[in-house]
Amino acid sequence: MWEKKKRKVWPTVVASTMLMGLLAACGSNTDTAKSDAKGNSDQAGAGASSGKVVTVHMIESLTSPKRTDILKAMISQFEKENPNIKVDLISPPFDQADNKIRTMLAAKQELDVLEVRDLNIAEYVNNGYIDPLDTYTGTWKDFSTVTAVAKSIATNNNKLYFIPNGLYQRQLFYRKDWFEEKGLKPPVSYQELYETGKKLTDSAKNRYGFSFRGGMGSAGITDQMVLAYNGDQVNLEDAQFLKSGNTIYSSPEAKEAIELYMKIYKEASPSDAVNWGFQEQVQAFTSGVTGMLLQDPDVIQTIQEKMKPEQWATAPMPTGPNGKALIQAGGAGWGIASQSKNKEAAFKLIAFLSNPEQNTEFGKKYGLVPIHTTAANDEYFKTGPYKTLLDMSNKPDVFMNYKPPFQYPGTGQWNQASMESGQAYLLGKFTVVDVLKKWDAYWMDQKSKKK
Repeated sequence: MWEKKKRKVWPTVVASTMLMGLLAACGSNTDTAKSDAKGNSDQAGAGASSGKVVTVHMIESLTSPKRTDILKAMISQFEKENPNIKVDLISPPFDQADNKIRTMLAAKQELDVLEVRDLNIAEYVNNGYIDPLDTYTGTWKDFSTVTAVAKSIATNNNKLYFIPNGLYQRQLFYRKDWFEEKGLKPPVSYQELYETGKKLTDSAKNRYGFSFRGGMGSAGITDQMVLAYNGDQVNLEDAQFLKSGNTIYSSPEAKEAIELYMKIYKEASPSDAVNWGFQEQVQAFTSGVTGMLLQDPDVIQTIQEKMKPEQWATAPMPTGPNGKALIQAGGAGWGIASQSKNKEAAFKLIAFLSNPEQNTEFGKKYGLVPIHTTAANDEYFKTGPYKTLLDMSNKPDVFMNYKPPFQYPGTGQWNQASMESGQAYLLGKFTVVDVLKKWDAYWMDQKSKKK
């Protein structure tokens, strides 16, 4: 979904987001947000102008109880300011949300605003499920402070299809108190993560080293390890492939990475983690079952609520054998369903949720990097767990940014395919060669079908 010229801004995603904000003019954020909410009312408030109450049907994808509560509060404020627009928020369980959205889109069910993810924008565009937003953003005053990185995430074939609600970048969260008890340092490499995880593991005490994720979203770990082990061989512009043109799963380094992945599961993780998804993985860390977690900053708020400050800390992503880690920033946000009958009201809602004031508060409450340059003036994003993200961005020779494969329509199904074969491997039904052949065939097929 990212065109080449726009993807070149990625290597400094977080740093550039912050830096651009620091350079931006101060003090206009709130005023701009308020003026937008009013300024768009005439063009977007179809219901308001006619006096008819319009119901906007909205569905989120990256659901969690805390996130949904934050969204509901924002929507409640929107409805107070726009009494002729009501919002029907649909919040499926996280592991079922994208399938629910696909079903609603394919069946042409009532839907106006949907959460589009960087990994499924190409799929939705190719199926004609979502409308470009360029017409709307042309008169949206706050669009001028949306960062280039945020725009690039939401762009496909030179058209903008959603407004990101925040940016994600993974880092290592670890139990500082456990590490201090055993005199351990945060792991620098995946090999050290495995060795440290073994030292932290004591199954008799229900204590394990690593918050493993074998269920939905497991590709987030397997792909990160395979990429790190391939290191400089990876084509950063098309990161499911090596510079040779073969997939990243075809190399001896990939085999080494996935063999270590198995050892981390067998020797440093709970056995039932083969089925863990996002919620279970995070809960295990915050409840004192596991000592290390690889996750995006959206878990920061949850960790801050459930753990004491002295119990946890953050560190950069582990590297592969050659000292390289491949990282990427991603995001999701609000788009308009092509079947919507309330598109102007839908964009009015999107503009409200995405204005600098609302988006910055959403970032603080849910732990995301905001999309507006003005947010970087806020001390909140320069300290604490966000500092690790800046540290990684300041070492681009070690933490190399890559372009995720969002241009392939099959990217949206990769999580499911990778999880199923990955679980077969973890349960002994596949060998390491079997699972890598599966993954290699998947991406060679995608490459052959690419337009």
